[in-house]
Amino acid sequence: MTTLPTPGFKNWLLLVTLGVVWGASFMGSKFALTGYPPLWVAAFRICIGAITLTCLAYALGRRLPNWNAPDGKRIWVHALGMAIFTNAVPFTLLAWGQVYVTSGFAGITMAVVPLLVLPMAHFLVAGDRMGMRKVIGFAIGFVGTIVLIGLDAFQLSGRDWEPIARLACVGAACCYAIGSIITRLCPPVSTMGFASAGLVLASAIMLPIAIMVEGIPAAASMTAILGVAFLGLFTTALATIMLVTVINSAGPSFLSLVNYQVPLWAVVFGVVLLGETLPAQFIWALGLILIGVAISQFKWNRKA
Repeated sequence: MTTLPTPGFKNWLLLVTLGVVWGASFMGSKFALTGYPPLWVAAFRICIGAITLTCLAYALGRRLPNWNAPDGKRIWVHALGMAIFTNAVPFTLLAWGQVYVTSGFAGITMAVVPLLVLPMAHFLVAGDRMGMRKVIGFAIGFVGTIVLIGLDAFQLSGRDWEPIARLACVGAACCYAIGSIITRLCPPVSTMGFASAGLVLASAIMLPIAIMVEGIPAAASMTAILGVAFLGLFTTALATIMLVTVINSAGPSFLSLVNYQVPLWAVVFGVVLLGETLPAQFIWALGLILIGVAISQFKWNRKA
């Protein structure tokens, strides 16, 4: 049985960076939704990401996957899977869900992703097996996330559509889990080319839907424009490159650890940039999450 290599410093650095970027995405979505409806928030961030990443790929001499290559058709099928499950559907569900639910609840649903990836990777990804160590580590990390957000996030406010919006956030977490497995199972291909292909296909899906459902968007404030620009350039284009890189080199289970960081960074940005109060349980939650990550990634050395 093959095993995935030790993640190494590069993948840990990318994982932390992804946590920072995605932790700030809730703030970016909040700003974007002040001027654009949910479908257009998702469509704009995907289109901006697709244009940025494709132009960068060609500027660096990269290309989109070759359809006529031996694995070309299969690669494009995986790119379509990534477009649907990593970009189009979850971005739409989260943007719509955040209109009705608290950012705390949206954040905690991201912590569900590792719990979904773990059994999927066990059966579908060679070398990414689910042992007791991983199960315990992921469970402790999940408890730490719940401690951070607090049980108040689960209380209904009585707003219309809130129960369905909560299901939408959970559905987005399920999509991210499926998308990471699809990406890992893709044949060898240029990281930037594959990421660009996924975003191009996602743009082709989202633009017609946004136009048909919500019409042409009206002029928005500079706050909303900066919000979608941030989402497109950083949380979509840059994050997609890092996401594909980590999945291909360290596996979906390792990448899913980023979802325990996202609520932590969301709190940090709220305190530093929005003047919010640091939750009293922050240190306890941070400790639990770090312990969970350490247990899930620690490998016993019998010679030691």
